[in-house]
Amino acid sequence: MNLSLILACLWAIAANVLAMIPSKDNLWFRAYVLIGIGIPLLGYVVYQNGPWVGLFVLAAGMSLLRWPIVYLGRWARRMLGRGKEQS
Repeated sequence: MNLSLILACLWAIAANVLAMIPSKDNLWFRAYVLIGIGIPLLGYVVYQNGPWVGLFVLAAGMSLLRWPIVYLGRWARRMLGRGKEQS
């Protein structure tokens, strides 16, 4: 296992530990920090291991940070005009 995969595993462990600690802001600040660290780390994983391993690490990261992804999807639908109810 090379350095990028070791760092990705440490990132996943840190995300799980941070999720177990109570927070007043529902963990959003920690999610932003994890996203800020995770995006360059994902690029490093893709650079060292290729796109298939990168997609696997991306899926793992998205499963850990699912609420920011849900809100991003809702925002994108609203911006594209598909979130409006038709009457």
